[in-house]
Amino acid sequence: MNIESILHYINLYGYAVIFICLFFGIVGIPAPEESLLFLIGVLCGKHKLSFEFGLAASILGVFTGMLSAYACGKYLGYPFIKKFGKYVGITDERWQKAVRFYSKNVQKTILFGFYLPGLRQISPYFAGITGIPFRKFGLLSLLGTLAWTIPVMSAGLFTGKVFSINPAYIPCAGAISFLVFLSFIWFRNKRRARLTE
Repeated sequence: MNIESILHYINLYGYAVIFICLFFGIVGIPAPEESLLFLIGVLCGKHKLSFEFGLAASILGVFTGMLSAYACGKYLGYPFIKKFGKYVGITDERWQKAVRFYSKNVQKTILFGFYLPGLRQISPYFAGITGIPFRKFGLLSLLGTLAWTIPVMSAGLFTGKVFSINPAYIPCAGAISFLVFLSFIWFRNKRRARLTE
C-alpha cells in the first residue's frame, strides 16, 4: 500500500485506517509502519488530523497487534514449528539455542525491537511460543509501543509544522529512523567494548 492510497483511505474512513494498518503491520502483513506513523505526525502538524486521536489509534493498533501475535505464538506456534520446522532447518537443538537467547534478552528485544523492521513482527510470536508470562509481555509491549509511536509521530508533527513535505518522500523516514537506531546501537557497543578493555 503506497502513501497516496493511505491518504485516500484516511480521508474516507478516518482513524480506523490508522489502527488497521498498524495492527496488520505488527502481525506480519506488509505495511509501512514507520512511514505511516511519521505521515500521521506530518498530517497532524498541518492540522489535517488530530494528534491526540491519531496517537490513540496508533498506540491501540500497535499494542493490539502485539497482543494478537503473542496469542497466536502461544496457542498455535510451537506445534507448527515442531511439525514443519525440520523442513526449513529448525532442529530441536537450534530451537533450544534460540529459546535460551531470547529468554536472556527478552526485555531488550520487546522494548527496542520496534525500531527494527522484521524483529518487531517476530518478537511477539516468539514471546508466545517460548512462554514469556503474559503480564510481563504486556507491560514490555506497552512500554515499547509508547517508546516507538510517540517519538516517530512527534518527529512527523514537528517536521510537518516546520517544513513543507511532499508525502511521496515520507517512506524515507522509515529508512532514516532505522539508520539512526543502528547508529545508536553501534556507538553503544563500541563504547562498551572500550570500557571492557
